[in-house]
Amino acid sequence: MFLRTMLPEFGVCPSLAKGGTPRCSTESSRRGIPASAGLAGVGLLLAFLSTLGCCVQAPDLSMAEGDTLISVDYEVFGKVQGVFFRKYTQAEGKKLGLVGWVQNTNRGTVQGQLQGPRSKVHHMQEWLEKEGSPKSHIERANFNNEKAILKLDYSDFQIVK
Repeated sequence: MFLRTMLPEFGVCPSLAKGGTPRCSTESSRRGIPASAGLAGVGLLLAFLSTLGCCVQAPDLSMAEGDTLISVDYEVFGKVQGVFFRKYTQAEGKKLGLVGWVQNTNRGTVQGQLQGPRSKVHHMQEWLEKEGSPKSHIERANFNNEKAILKLDYSDFQIVK
């Protein structure tokens, strides 16, 4: 609703409504501002609001299931300590735009938490189950406490010592 009250309504180009040429496709009819700049401004606004934890959607568009934010805990078993598993996990998580943490356990496993869009988290879960670091040997990975979240609890992907 915020976007509907703060942004102008999109509709017929004012130039076309008066029988003129479509000037609004390249510039704003009121200010001479390129249309791409206006769209970039809207994009910046949406990005800013999402960093504050706001759930923003364009009117009449539904959010895809893969874009729902989720959180999941994990533990990976096998030869996963002493093979740079935490470093590679952090790098892969950051590459996917996820946040969370990873740490070694005293049981010889690696555990942590992932947060981000459902599709990206599921991609990371597959990476944890099947790929890992080049010198690791993964026996299995367990995932628990998967839940939808409204906002991210972390701002980065950290290695916990």
